[in-house]
Amino acid sequence: MGLVGRFAPSPTGDLHYGSLVAAVGSWLDAKSSPDGRWLLRIDDLDTARVRADSEASILATLKACGFDWPCPIWRQSTRLQRYHESLERLRQRIPLFRCQCSRRQLAAEGEACCVGRCRQLPCDPRDSALRADLSGLDPMLIFDRSLGEVRFDPARHSDVIVCRRDGVFAYQFAVVIDDADQGVTDVVRGADLLDSTAWQLGLSQALGLPAPRYMHLPVVVEADGQKLAKSRHSVCVRDGHVAGHRVASERIATQLRRVLQDLGQRALPAGIHDPREILQIAATVWQPERFKGKREIRLPPQA
Repeated sequence: MGLVGRFAPSPTGDLHYGSLVAAVGSWLDAKSSPDGRWLLRIDDLDTARVRADSEASILATLKACGFDWPCPIWRQSTRLQRYHESLERLRQRIPLFRCQCSRRQLAAEGEACCVGRCRQLPCDPRDSALRADLSGLDPMLIFDRSLGEVRFDPARHSDVIVCRRDGVFAYQFAVVIDDADQGVTDVVRGADLLDSTAWQLGLSQALGLPAPRYMHLPVVVEADGQKLAKSRHSVCVRDGHVAGHRVASERIATQLRRVLQDLGQRALPAGIHDPREILQIAATVWQPERFKGKREIRLPPQA
């Protein structure tokens, strides 16, 4: 069995440049391995933020960019029963408790863990999140393939939300189950999700699931270092399709070459405009060590 990677966008808007970097990095990493596979999953649990037309737009953009995914697409929204079953399994292995701490309280304390006495107090299930108590687990240390040590320390990462107060299963919980069920061996994603890794290591241990290897790519930010304004950096293919297939391919090829440059990869031969060919060639010379330790990609100032 070769490496199994995945790309899991949330359908909350069009695919933007930061997501394209993650898609390219995860695809190249999987395809550079003999018999490597790249899976596509739609993380659509947060129904309040999901846009009806976003999934179709994302899939169309990925196809136009030359990506392929031979396995069926998984959607989190179809896996609720699996999450309920896993929650019961978790309940049998470690304590769960209700927590009424608000985001404002947590932000004021600079904490992600419960800051109150919710473990000892009865909390109304209609107005509280469900947390997993990770304090009794063993510490874990892994080495991110790009950014080095990642530690799960139960003294610091003492608990984590597994089901939000609105009843939606938490991302940290669902993604651990999804990756294990899909046999994902390597998670390649942006460095903005690095902090999530510790919680996921703890939940993997609590559920008795294997933890994948991780590699966090430099995250794309604005020229001033601020969070990417996604709406300004969506990957545009529609205008190119209107102008003709050749124009669309050239525009996408330019964006793919830009991604490869931002990830420090070797320049490809000039004159190649087919997105699929660009990805296939790039996979044969994929060198993650070229961005090792790099945490961000700053976009040039807009004119």
